[in-house]
Amino acid sequence: MVWFRKLFLSLTIIFLFSLSACSTVGQPTASQSAETEIPPVKTGGGIITEGKVIPKSYVQLSFQVSGKVSEILVKEGDSVKTGDVLVRLGNRAEAEAELARAELELLNAQQALNDLIDNHPIEKARALEAVAQANDRVRSAKYQLDNFTIPQSQQNLDAVEAVKLMEERLDQARLAFEPYKNDSLLNDARQKLKEALDNAQSDYNAAVKRLNYEVQLEAAKADLEKALDHWEKIKNGPDPDQLALAKARINAAEMALRSAQARLENLELKATIDGNVAKIDLVVGSQVTPNTIVVTLADFSSWYVYTENLTEIEVVEIQENQSVTIVPDALPELVLTGTVESIGQVFEVKQGDITYTTKILLNESDPRLRWGMTVLVTFQK
Repeated sequence: MVWFRKLFLSLTIIFLFSLSACSTVGQPTASQSAETEIPPVKTGGGIITEGKVIPKSYVQLSFQVSGKVSEILVKEGDSVKTGDVLVRLGNRAEAEAELARAELELLNAQQALNDLIDNHPIEKARALEAVAQANDRVRSAKYQLDNFTIPQSQQNLDAVEAVKLMEERLDQARLAFEPYKNDSLLNDARQKLKEALDNAQSDYNAAVKRLNYEVQLEAAKADLEKALDHWEKIKNGPDPDQLALAKARINAAEMALRSAQARLENLELKATIDGNVAKIDLVVGSQVTPNTIVVTLADFSSWYVYTENLTEIEVVEIQENQSVTIVPDALPELVLTGTVESIGQVFEVKQGDITYTTKILLNESDPRLRWGMTVLVTFQK
C-alpha cells in the first residue's frame, strides 16, 4: 500500500504540472518517487506532502562511566517515571563505602562547627579569666622588680651587663680565695679573701635575681598581650581562624560527599522523562562504555508529525494553528487530524531547494501508530 500511495502522489504531481503547462524536467517519475522523498504538491484543497510520526518526546540514555551490568530492572514496553532506576552497574560496594565515609566526615565537620559555636560562651569566659590572670602576673612581677634594691656596684648597669660583670668578679674572688681555703679561720688574709668572695657571691646573686625579675615581667607582659589578642578575637564570636578552618572542613566534606554521590549515581541509569522503554540494548554481565546509548525512552502519550521538505514557496502558505489531515501509509483507512504547532526558523538545502520543517500535533491517536511511520499530510486551506 505504501508504494501505491506514493505512486498515486507522484501521478498527482505529474497531472497537476501538466495542467499548468509546467515543464516536468528534473521531477521524479513514478518509479523514482517510490524510492525517493516525495516533494510537496499544491492542490485545490491545500498542500500535500510526506511526514513521519514522532512521539511527544524521547531521550537516548547512556552511562557516564564504564562497568559491567549487574541489574536490568525494565524491559522494552515498560512504563517508567522520571527518576526510576533502569539499569545498574556492578562495583557498588566500594562506591557505597566511600559515600558512607563522606557522610560521616560531613557529620563530624558540622558537629565540630556546632561545638565551636556552642562553646563560645565558655571560651569567652576563659579568655577573660586569662586576661585577668596575666594582668595579675604583670603587676606582681613589676612589684617585685620595683621593690628590688639594686646594689651600688650595679647602679649604672642593665641587668644582663650586671650579671656578666658580677660573674667575672665572683670568678676572680674564687681564684683569689682558692689558695687559702684550707688555712686557719683566724688567718687574716684568708678572712679578707673570704669576705671578698662572699660579697662577690652576694652581688652576683642580686644581679641574677634582678635579671629574673625583669625576665618574669617581660614574660608576664607577653602573656598579657597574647591574652588580650585572644580576647579581641573571640569577644564577639568564635575565633575567626578556627571558624574559617571549621567551615573549610565542611566545604571539603561537602565536595567529597558530592563526588561520592555522583560516583554512586553514575552506576545507575535513571529515567529522565515519564514514558515507555522503547529500546534497550543490554544484558546482565555485558560491559558498557561511557556515552554509548543503551536505553531509549519515549513518551507515547501523544504524537507529532514532522515534515521536512516544504520549500520556501510552500512554507509561506503554512501558518501555526493551521488544520492538517494525516493518513498513515500503513493505515490508509485511518484519517487523523492535527494542528501545526511550529514552523522551523532554520532552513536546510535538499536537492537544491531551501526547505523547512513543520511540527504538527495530532489531535487524536491510534494504538496502531508506530514511531517513524510515514504519513500523507494535507495542509488544509
